[in-house]
Amino acid sequence: MRGSKILRKRFVWIVFCVVLYTLFGSGVGVAAEKPLKAGFVYIGPVGDYGWSHAHDVGRKYAEKQLPWLKTVFIESVAEADSDRIIDRFIQEEKCDVVFTTSFGYMDGTLKAGKKYPDKHFMHCSGFKQTKNVGTYFADLYQTYYLNGLMAGGLTKSNKIGYVGAFPIPEVVRHIDAFALGIKAVNPKADVHVRWTYAWYGPDKAREAAEALIADGCDALAFTEDTPAVIEVGQEHTEKGKQIYTFSHYSPMQPYGKDSVVSGQLVDWGVMYEKILKDLHEGTWTSDDLWWLVAEKAAILGGSFEDPINPKFVDALKAISVPTKDFGSLSVYDLVVKRYEQMKKGTDVFDPYMGPISDNTGKLQIKAGEKASKADLLSIMYYVDNVVGSIPK
Repeated sequence: MRGSKILRKRFVWIVFCVVLYTLFGSGVGVAAEKPLKAGFVYIGPVGDYGWSHAHDVGRKYAEKQLPWLKTVFIESVAEADSDRIIDRFIQEEKCDVVFTTSFGYMDGTLKAGKKYPDKHFMHCSGFKQTKNVGTYFADLYQTYYLNGLMAGGLTKSNKIGYVGAFPIPEVVRHIDAFALGIKAVNPKADVHVRWTYAWYGPDKAREAAEALIADGCDALAFTEDTPAVIEVGQEHTEKGKQIYTFSHYSPMQPYGKDSVVSGQLVDWGVMYEKILKDLHEGTWTSDDLWWLVAEKAAILGGSFEDPINPKFVDALKAISVPTKDFGSLSVYDLVVKRYEQMKKGTDVFDPYMGPISDNTGKLQIKAGEKASKADLLSIMYYVDNVVGSIPK
């Protein structure tokens, strides 16, 4: 009897020690349950199937992966209204961190950082950091270059169109990378740009796409947040005039099964997961995060299943082009090889390697030099196979 009492006491003591270790010794028990609340401010509707939609997919992914995370969001927030929305997230929603997802939110985010020094803020696409305000971006210029390789190979008219939202460095960087890819396989082709002055403007994007096709363009890329350009390309293709299109941000291939060759996809989820983990674990810093193909934030394809629409694979394999490093090979194989190089980092291959001149003849990047991150974040010139000038 006495022995059994001793055994019971020992058992209780062991259980007590295990509980203490779980809570304190392992460093994960209590800390892991500490909640963190994040607010997301979107420039467009989450149903835009472009920028804001992709950010919201990333938010949901992070919330699913991180059991201690709670999130809230507000869509279609005008840039001039960002101050009020950030205040609401902090004061009413009691958010620990606020993500502001448009370049035009930069000043409002910095202002909030000063106003709420005990909170954290992350501004997407910005370039100003403070102690509690960081910046982040998943850039797609590399995948635009790969799309350009395909557009340059497939075009029959040697006129390729681009629908841009606003003439800002991000969009110009995309246009130029696309144009550099085109030039690498087809020096005879040039790029024609139409601006919509709207991130979410399906009617304006449709009008711009139709105008470019009327001008003779048979391939179209874009930086705006709807599948309108894809839909126009599919409609013309179904009527017998093949228009090659390259989707943007989200898997838009279903909107143009006979038109979409490839595109750019973004995975904000992996970036949001890292940022929020760092905040939760106390390792966060306000250093700028700029993720590309190598970090798996930028992905090639009009769908997550196929980097290149199978419908166009044979055509791309039938087009042979010369290269300095691989000799002569098909456009398809060149895309695959360049994509694999990008996965290893910009030191292996980057589209912005000189010599690169603008379309006025001025040398912008010298031979053997690579554009710096600062150069790319401020780029406001067209490379030499883009027609026209950037609106002021």
